[in-house]
Amino acid sequence: MILRLLLSPITAPFEGVIWIGEQLLERAEAELDDKENLGKRLLALQLAFDMGDIPEEDFEVQEEELLLQIQALEDEANQENDEID
Repeated sequence: MILRLLLSPITAPFEGVIWIGEQLLERAEAELDDKENLGKRLLALQLAFDMGDIPEEDFEVQEEELLLQIQALEDEANQENDEID
């Protein structure tokens, strides 16, 4: 405990960088999961349409919504990348 306290001026910056890295990793994984889930929903929608389970009108509306959500995630990720650079 005392050694950790004495070394904290040296180790604290590294711990801070590690914490920031972990936060960025968590955020990236969450975004990938969101995008992956939307992609799966889009595929399921396409399959349902191909099998005749949903009419074309419903398919087009739902497809547009999913594509807009995917685009919004990509735009958000691009904005965050621009802010970091």
